[in-house]
Amino acid sequence: MKLAILSREPASYSTQRLVAAAAARGYEAVVVDHLQCNLVLEKGRPGLLYHGQPLEHFDAIVPRIGASVTFYGTAVVRQFEMMKVRTAVESQAIVRSRDKLRSMQILSRAGVGMPKTAFTNFSQDVPAMIEQVGGAPVIIKLLEGTQGLGVVLAESAKAAQSVIEAFHNLKARIIVQEFIAESKGADLRAFVVDGEVVGAMKRQGKEGEFRSNLHRGGLGTLVKLSRAEKAAALLATRALGLGVAGVDLLQSKRGPLVLEVNSSPGLEGIEKATRLDIAGRIIDYTAALVGKKRGKAKDKKAPDAPAA
Repeated sequence: MKLAILSREPASYSTQRLVAAAAARGYEAVVVDHLQCNLVLEKGRPGLLYHGQPLEHFDAIVPRIGASVTFYGTAVVRQFEMMKVRTAVESQAIVRSRDKLRSMQILSRAGVGMPKTAFTNFSQDVPAMIEQVGGAPVIIKLLEGTQGLGVVLAESAKAAQSVIEAFHNLKARIIVQEFIAESKGADLRAFVVDGEVVGAMKRQGKEGEFRSNLHRGGLGTLVKLSRAEKAAALLATRALGLGVAGVDLLQSKRGPLVLEVNSSPGLEGIEKATRLDIAGRIIDYTAALVGKKRGKAKDKKAPDAPAA
């Protein structure tokens, strides 16, 4: 089996682990920078060029699409899909998860627990919006933010209004969320592969930091999820249609609350915290997708059984 790992960072921990996990299973894995791909569109013959050469004969891809290049990255994934190449994470699922507002709307409809969230495009509604999520303090998030960037804690209603108005003046789209004080700067990351939680860790923000992201200096430790926490993570993943996902949850007085669902979750923190081969689970899942495709192809070619 030949795999393409779509990644702009061939030396990163996540990319290297996926390549190594594929090799350990006897598969060929090639790292492809999706931003260096050219899409070729013609009647009935979608194609991809990479450094001037056609990308052909791949059985499956594992997308590692950064938030800043979602548009082009998902276009490349979609092109592979048009070429009948299996993908560990579908292009449309990546798009759904990357838009924080859209993903929260989908999760709300699916009945997933989440912090109260509000969105407006009209600055004069700001005081009412703050009250709608329970009043200050509140969390203000850029819709396109990632790894804790573009996330602000406003301690008072006056501070929240100032921050929201500043973002609006910059034409930046934001959501306002309820602040869950009892989480105490910690969250849970559940790593889901093929409808199963394959690993989980607790991420604790450094002292004085309300964000728990490991990129912001947070510490990840092994944790055993409750039944409710597992159920919330799986429901969120199904709602967004993700085969591989990192689900971030807060522990609250009213149960687990989903903060975000990441379609390209990093592997370093979760593997070091759990000491599990998460990369291997992703490769096994991708290989199973290829096996299902081949099985369907054989079924189509099989002749009808003779009448008894």
